[in-house]
Amino acid sequence: MSANPYSSVKLYGLDHLRALAIVLVLMYHYRAFKHPGWIDTVGKFGWTGVDLFFVLSGFLISGQLFKEIERSKRISLKTFFIKRFFRIIPPYLFTLFLYFSFPFFREREALSSFWKFITFTQNYGLDVINRGTFSHAWSLCIEEQFYLVLPLLLLVGIQTKMYRYTFLFTIFLILFSLTIRYITWNISVVPVMETDNFWKVWYMKIYYPTHTRLDGLAVGGMISFLMQYSLKFQKMVHTNGNTLFIAGVVLLGISFWVCNDQASQEASVFGFTCVALSYGIILMSAVSGSSFLFKSKSYVTAQLAGLSYAVYLSHKGIIHIVQGTLHYFNVETSGGISLCVCLVACIAGGLFFRFVIERPSAKLKYIILSKKSE
Repeated sequence: MSANPYSSVKLYGLDHLRALAIVLVLMYHYRAFKHPGWIDTVGKFGWTGVDLFFVLSGFLISGQLFKEIERSKRISLKTFFIKRFFRIIPPYLFTLFLYFSFPFFREREALSSFWKFITFTQNYGLDVINRGTFSHAWSLCIEEQFYLVLPLLLLVGIQTKMYRYTFLFTIFLILFSLTIRYITWNISVVPVMETDNFWKVWYMKIYYPTHTRLDGLAVGGMISFLMQYSLKFQKMVHTNGNTLFIAGVVLLGISFWVCNDQASQEASVFGFTCVALSYGIILMSAVSGSSFLFKSKSYVTAQLAGLSYAVYLSHKGIIHIVQGTLHYFNVETSGGISLCVCLVACIAGGLFFRFVIERPSAKLKYIILSKKSE
């Protein structure tokens, strides 16, 4: 076993991928508002941006834990949860405050119950048809559940000597989600295929639950584990960066073909796995020392990457307010001007979150961690 030699290097390639992920999500969700016709084509597969976020989270968060285990043979749960809390919770609570206190911020009529949001269980039983406001918090729920469970599982693995089987466990998680989707499709979705409840059930049973969407997190964790402990894997990645990128893009194209009808049986059962593996290979390219993604630095993608979480939280409410304002002033909201104004407003919203919420939270985090270290 060997530590990753690139562990201390700034991975610009990951900024490119995070920026891509938030752009994909924005284009996908913008279809729910008045929009130019080409958005339907460009944004059709934008839902995969969330899967890319899952792969990135699985890679980065598990990587932090693997490095700590390699360094000290333990995990400081207190430090880990403090870092996650101050990164995730303050912007999230502020967004909840906006949604529950100011009805004009809501892009749709009804919210899920408040307790589901604060317990990060909103993704279970989510009726997106009737309670679709702030529905995109479902992915954050999955990530928070991941942050809670992963370090505990790794601690158990260390204590029971099962840690060495982490790679096999990630394979199991992928196969588990794929199998559960197959079973759920036949038991819950097939009986309602010709009814008005189809989309409600499909989203509720296939798309949103954590146990059906583990592919991306598992793929990211698998790559991170191999990069940390396998010299052969590291060498393969660092000497074939651009080849990996081409292979990932080709597989992603095949995945899009499989998922052309997002709610088909093939897409519902195999699509998420194919997309996760595709983005996983592209991520390998992004961390490869021989890849153009690794070598290229971009101010634009770095800034988009840094704003991605805040933009993800707030973009639907902001787009809703901007289009409502433009409509009030008789500006066409389905054209390119409206799109540009909405995108600029989303960036402005992200900057507001950065300076008013995220940076003060980060300062408080560092104060608490420094006191803990003393």
